[in-house]
Amino acid sequence: MTARDRRTVVLLLVSTFVVILNETVMGVALPHLMSDLSITASTAQWVTTAFMLTMAVVIPITGFVIQRITTRATFLAAMSLFSLGTLVCALAPGFAVLLLGRVVQASGTAIMLPLLMTTVMTVTPPASRGRTMGNISVVISVAPALGPTLSGLVLSVLDWRWLFGLVLPVALGALALGAARLQNLTEPRHARVDVVSVVLSAIAFGGLVYGLSRFGEASGEAGGLVGAWTPVVVGVVGLALFVARQRRLQRSDAALLDLRTFASPTFSVAVGLMAVSMMALFGTIILLPIYTQGVLGLDALGTGLLLLPGGLLMGLVAPTVGRIYDRSGPRVLLVPGTVVVSAAAWTLTTFDAATSSWLVLGTHVLLSAGLALMFTPLFTASLGSLRPQLYSHGSAVVGTVQQVAGAAGTALFVTVMTAQGAVLTEQGADVLEATAGGVHAAFVVGAVISLLAIPAAFAVRATPAANTVDDHPRDMVDSVA
Repeated sequence: MTARDRRTVVLLLVSTFVVILNETVMGVALPHLMSDLSITASTAQWVTTAFMLTMAVVIPITGFVIQRITTRATFLAAMSLFSLGTLVCALAPGFAVLLLGRVVQASGTAIMLPLLMTTVMTVTPPASRGRTMGNISVVISVAPALGPTLSGLVLSVLDWRWLFGLVLPVALGALALGAARLQNLTEPRHARVDVVSVVLSAIAFGGLVYGLSRFGEASGEAGGLVGAWTPVVVGVVGLALFVARQRRLQRSDAALLDLRTFASPTFSVAVGLMAVSMMALFGTIILLPIYTQGVLGLDALGTGLLLLPGGLLMGLVAPTVGRIYDRSGPRVLLVPGTVVVSAAAWTLTTFDAATSSWLVLGTHVLLSAGLALMFTPLFTASLGSLRPQLYSHGSAVVGTVQQVAGAAGTALFVTVMTAQGAVLTEQGADVLEATAGGVHAAFVVGAVISLLAIPAAFAVRATPAANTVDDHPRDMVDSVA
């Protein structure tokens, strides 16, 4: 990798870390928003839901965008959108403007991650991709994990608007540096965008994420689950139509999101494992604060500090994991990683109202260590199994799966918790007992799901320097997709 390429990757890494951090930074701030803006909890949660929804709609389009627009232009557009959205949020006089700012923020964020992954796969030699992807794992896994911690620290001394005010100078600095120093690393090629695919993509992934995000809230309402299932069903139908259209368009290389990425068995298995990992990460991120504050009685700052060591561990371990991947391949990391994650998940099922905070801390650190062993091999093996022409589409698929799986994990954990809590309340349990029982039930479901990842880890293979997908005849790849 040349010095120019290295500077570009570092700039993209720092910028992507900043933008992804904002995805989870608002969770701890919801009570502050409710008090300051005089809104209900169901309204306040839209600052997070709208962010995820926008990401799910925009990310599938990025595979097309990155191929047809230069690296520099894509970066400047992404960081300009993010900076503008951050400014709007920092100055928002009311909830409607704040929500608008979050949507603009998410539009920029959705472009940055696929741009980073595509650029890294393009400029990094196969022999050292694991080490570089380890740095990307820091961005993808640590940034969401640190969001609640940093939010708790800021809110302990400052107003919620400072969550955006402190980020804005960093975003503007990255934008200015990119405008001055970033050079183009790829050659764009002209093609027309398929408008029908864009619409179907928005319906499919937007419907899925919106419906899944509604489950936790709807499970506590009479007939509310019907309102949550409706967008999910619409999303599934839209997804079926989207897939059918992409399979037809990709025969002439005109697909918005080329699904020939799934012709690689390694890519398919790795993406499935990634979905399970993101469900565990986001489900735990949303549930542990509820448990620590609602059952153990910790405040927002205490909860943030409790989750900090796990997030830092993921960042510290990721580069080492990348070097091990370059030397030994994915299985030596994935198999123990899935076992550790499952062990941590089953430990979570033992939590109750009398659990020590130290056990919570240790279990979260164990979970973070397991996920750290998984993310780098999954990113590297999945994208490394594709031919270079499919890197941008593979990156878009990975980003989309992360958003949908994160929403699914959050919906699953919160829905199970809410439903079990309601049952216990009807049986005469007080609020603390009902919350503890609901959290226990949710963690049991998560632990069972974690077992599915262990056998799948054995199916992820190291990818040779020459991509095997290149050896597939075009008609065979089309038929598999």
